[in-house]
Amino acid sequence: MSAHCQLTGRKPGFGNTVSHSHRRTSRRFDPNIQRKRYWLPSEGRHVRLTLSAKGLKTVDTIGIEAAVARIRARGEKV
Repeated sequence: MSAHCQLTGRKPGFGNTVSHSHRRTSRRFDPNIQRKRYWLPSEGRHVRLTLSAKGLKTVDTIGIEAAVARIRARGEKV
């Protein structure tokens, strides 16, 4: 599963781990990705979305119908 949010578009960030001796090694900051199943009343079916924690809160605020509309507007298949 790729670490990106279908709603907000959040992706991993990259940076360095800096040791005590100040050596730098590459690392990756992954977003908090969750897979959640929602009931979509307009289509009479469930949809499974890959969302970040912020994306989950956004769905709670705007509703699943508006969230799916935003995802489809970005060109992603739901």
